[in-house]
Amino acid sequence: MAFGTLLLRLTVGGLFVGHGLQKLTGAFEGPGLEGATGMMASLDIHPPRQNAIAAASAETFGGAALALGVATPAAAAALIATMATAVRKVHLQNGVWNSKGGWEFNAVLAAAAAAVASEGPGAISVDALFKRARWGARGGLFALAAGIAGSYAVTELAKRAKPADDGVSAAPTA
Repeated sequence: MAFGTLLLRLTVGGLFVGHGLQKLTGAFEGPGLEGATGMMASLDIHPPRQNAIAAASAETFGGAALALGVATPAAAAALIATMATAVRKVHLQNGVWNSKGGWEFNAVLAAAAAAVASEGPGAISVDALFKRARWGARGGLFALAAGIAGSYAVTELAKRAKPADDGVSAAPTA
């Protein structure tokens, strides 16, 4: 099982690193930070630049942590949060199937991250150096709950941070 877990971690974590770097730096033909910022604005996620940085960082660093097996449940939670937000804000309206812009790919990535968090990163991981090669159901449930809660927190905060119609954020009132 150690090889299978390692293969899953490297594949899923590596793909997330790539997606994050697309947003952060424009690597792999990605939109870069400006494009990711525009995407956040179009999804009504405010402030868009900070949320673009947060999502791209969660994917990049969460993916790297998952691939290395470092703080696996927390890494999985960060990745699940980005996938849950993508499903809710972009893909849900398109149905299940990826061929129609649906949420199936996001669900598979989130499930893989939760499975790794639950089963643990295995013997070939940084967590194993600290006697955490297996996290158990609590690790998986934490990743799912924290990821979904994080997704909802981001969108709730985005509603409160929405700028005024003139494009300038309104000052808080007493």
